[in-house]
This record gives sequence, structure tokens and C-alpha cells, in this order.
Amino acid sequence: MRIINLIENTEGKKECAFAHGLSFYIETKKHKLLVDLGPSEKTLKNAEILGIDLKSVDAVILSHGHYDHSGGIIPFTRLNNTAKIFMQKLATGKYYSDDGEMRDQERFRYIGIDEDIANLPQVVFLEGDTVIDEELSVFVIDELAVKRPFTNSRLKERIEDSYIQDEFKHEQYLVIKAEGKCILVSGCAHNGILNILKEYRKKYGTEPDVVISGFHLMKKTDYAEDELWEIINTAKELKKYRTKFYTCHCTGLPAFKVMKNIMGDQLEYVHSGDEIKILADKTDGKKGKNKFMKWHKFFAWATVICFLLTMYTGYKKK
Repeated sequence: MRIINLIENTEGKKECAFAHGLSFYIETKKHKLLVDLGPSEKTLKNAEILGIDLKSVDAVILSHGHYDHSGGIIPFTRLNNTAKIFMQKLATGKYYSDDGEMRDQERFRYIGIDEDIANLPQVVFLEGDTVIDEELSVFVIDELAVKRPFTNSRLKERIEDSYIQDEFKHEQYLVIKAEGKCILVSGCAHNGILNILKEYRKKYGTEPDVVISGFHLMKKTDYAEDELWEIINTAKELKKYRTKFYTCHCTGLPAFKVMKNIMGDQLEYVHSGDEIKILADKTDGKKGKNKFMKWHKFFAWATVICFLLTMYTGYKKK
């Protein structure tokens, strides 16, 4: 399995552009897929630099309806018009950021997807949890167990002439089951990484081996004390899982450093162009081999015992 970041906020591989946004290329035995496509066609240029043939991609998963994850979709379709694009139907909503009252600038800034995306023939609209095939599935949050990260309060949805709090019903999470691993991929985790993990456990009955996700904790100003404690407590909760975490993008480096101090090697940061190395689980193969060896030993001993009995009965007859 190959997992390569195609674009992210911070500089990684020197030849690669970096920008506010996110995209991952993932290659399994059955699929070559993209999770998000970053903010622009820079994502495609990075893929070329990294030697990734986007014409061979067969699926795109859009994590949620924001421009910094979808800006590269239209340019991608000019290169590849056969890959299916899976998104929640609600990802076509009108989503905005409340930037506050500022002189010479609109308070509400559109951050949704290009409206032309909804008209693409390769788009597959989903409504809730969906199994794509034996390797891929997506799920959504049914109910929040804890509140969303504090940074989401300024993100809105426009309904007619009103701006209401975005409930992130358009956000979905990809689960990959391949090579003996369960990998959970989220874009920004707007609904909160702790809520996502609880939902995963409820729907899949276990914990993921690997999580790749932004945590949406980035802030342009210093953290207030309660915000800092929220970051610390999130890290403490994540540390309870047996999962390996890779984060990026909207987590922000200051929040990452706080979490890294708590989580240690359990948490890593992925920069633009970085590759995530995940070793295949060979446990299943070992189990099969061990089972074969047990039967092999059984038949070997059975043969020896039969031989000894034959020798013994033959001796008695004499």
C-alpha cells in the first residue's frame, strides 16, 4: 500500500508546492484513489513531480464540501474523466466562513465547492454510510458524543438569507480495509476526531490501525487557556487508542507540537509530498502457516505411531 500526500499547508519535499488544502494519493491492490484534491491545480503538478499518474486513478473521495479540498477536482477531470467521484449529496451546500466585521471586506466569505462539480457525470452522490466495495467504505456521524473543536464556531451554512452554524452533515470518512490493516482517512475532522473515532468503533466494532486526518485546531492568533486545554485533553484521549495517528493541514504546527509532546511516537506530521509508510499485516499469513504446521506435525506423529503399532503387532505374531 502506498499513501502519499499531494499537497498540504507546510513545505515537505522541496520540489512540491505547499498551500492551504489537502490531498492524498492512496494505492491498494484494488484501487488507485485520491482523497480530496487540494485547493487548485497545484495538486496535479505535485503529483507529476512525485511520479504519480493521475490518469490511472479510479476513484476520488471528497471528504467534505470546502474549496481547499475540492479546488483541484475540475482540473483533474480534464485529465481523467473516468474516475468516480464519491461525495455526500450535502457537500454541494452553500458554506461560508464568518470572518467578522472588517472594513472594505465582506463578513461572510464563501468556502464551498465549485458549483460546476455537482454537474459532472462521474460524480456519485451519497446519502450517509456507504459500502463501495470490499476494500472501501465511508461513514458519517450520526450523533456527537462530545462538542466539536472550538475552531468550527465561525463556519456557517447559508440557508436562504440566513447564516446558521454548519452541522457538517456533508462530512464523510473513508475506511480502507487492505493488507490486514484498517485505515481511517478524514479530511479536517470538523465533527471532532474523538467523535469520529467513537462512531468508527460503533459501526466497525474495533479501533482503526491507522488514522490520517487534520484535527481542525489551527488558529491565526494565540490560544486562550480553555482552547489550549481542549487540545491537551484531545491528545490525552487519543493516546488511549492503540492507533497510529498521522496529522496535517488544519491541525496547525503549534497544536501539533502540544499534542506530540503528549502522544510521542503515536503521532506524526505529514508535510506536502511526504509518503506514509504502512507495513502490511502478515499475521493472517502466519496464522495460516502455523495452522498448516500443526496439521503437518499431527500427521507426522500419527504416521510414526501407526508404524510402531504395526511393528509391535507384527512382533507379537512372530
